[in-house]
Amino acid sequence: MSDLRSLMPALANKSYFNYGGQGPLPTPSLKAIVSSWEKIQELGPFTNTTWPFLANEIATTKAILAKHCGVSIAQIALTENVTSGCILPLWGLPLSKDERILISDCEHPGILASCIELAQRKMLNIDILKVQQVIQGNDSQKEVKSIILQSLEDSLRRNTRLVVISHILWNTGQVMPIPEIADHLQSLPNKPFLLVDAAQSFGQVPIKAAACKSDIFAFTGHKWACGPEGLGGVAISKRVIEESNPTIIGWRSLKNEEIATHNFQDSFLKDSRRFEIATSCLPLLAGLRLSLDLIEQEGIEFLRIAKIQALSKKLWDELNNIEGIKPLIDGYPPAGLVSFQTKQKLDPKKIVDQLGKENIWIRNLESPKCLRACVHITTKSEEIDILAKAIKRLLI
Repeated sequence: MSDLRSLMPALANKSYFNYGGQGPLPTPSLKAIVSSWEKIQELGPFTNTTWPFLANEIATTKAILAKHCGVSIAQIALTENVTSGCILPLWGLPLSKDERILISDCEHPGILASCIELAQRKMLNIDILKVQQVIQGNDSQKEVKSIILQSLEDSLRRNTRLVVISHILWNTGQVMPIPEIADHLQSLPNKPFLLVDAAQSFGQVPIKAAACKSDIFAFTGHKWACGPEGLGGVAISKRVIEESNPTIIGWRSLKNEEIATHNFQDSFLKDSRRFEIATSCLPLLAGLRLSLDLIEQEGIEFLRIAKIQALSKKLWDELNNIEGIKPLIDGYPPAGLVSFQTKQKLDPKKIVDQLGKENIWIRNLESPKCLRACVHITTKSEEIDILAKAIKRLLI
């Protein structure tokens, strides 16, 4: 087992709880990026000797991502972030006037805004799936599944064609039962598409069961996977590849980048690459691969999530014992996101700023208005004590 924390300079001089925003990059991953860049320059950035190297970088990375998601390599598209991973295939879905989108009330504003704009352009209707009020803790996940599935059933309409929901809610930290949601949607006559924002799950919890059953499962490497910013991916179902059209179009989505054709349907690749656009920063691939490898060296998947849950349990306990603090989840969090509110009328942003002056980093959210601290496998137990004591001092 490696000591991943010692490889992260960003963790050397602070108490860091913002993995849900961006994870620290290990030095070996940074060096792998630089080495890849140097190799490209050595070969020549646009030469016949460079293409095999780049093709291997792409194929190797996609194979790793496909294994994590439980899908074929042909179903993985490389993107720059979660938003592009969601939006590029989303806008190509075969949706028609007056059909409906069901989106949860805990989605990131970027995805919500995209669905609203899509609805306006295609004259669709939007319904809200209420999940924010589900506050049961980790020991009540069977009950959580039952409540979510019932809420889904109550919210679906005859012409609902798309359901949009996150794997882990970015604000409350609740885990959504994606495999069960997918199974239910597939049992319906019109089989609505399922889009999943996996920004908070990739690199933190097992994703295979959710990813392989989703139609669009978008993730990023720069949060819990502790990879470089500017690189993400999306697992796309075979039916989306077959039934949807490309949206933003570039040479990477074409069968032949050298020859244009007037036959629109014959222009594009028949796999997930139809949703890739143009030139990307390929040296980042080496950094993400190494970060994923370093995380795996910290222990098998089951042990890693158990460690995260133990740390979030400790943080929940510490916060719950502070007069004036109320965690959003009524019980131990199922993953590493721990959100909480102050009973006093204190500005959450000012609390974040004050903690920052002590080199303690959390963040504030607006919907619901709360504070969020994230723990990962690199979090130290002492850091949680430092955070809890600092918050307690602020409330005196």
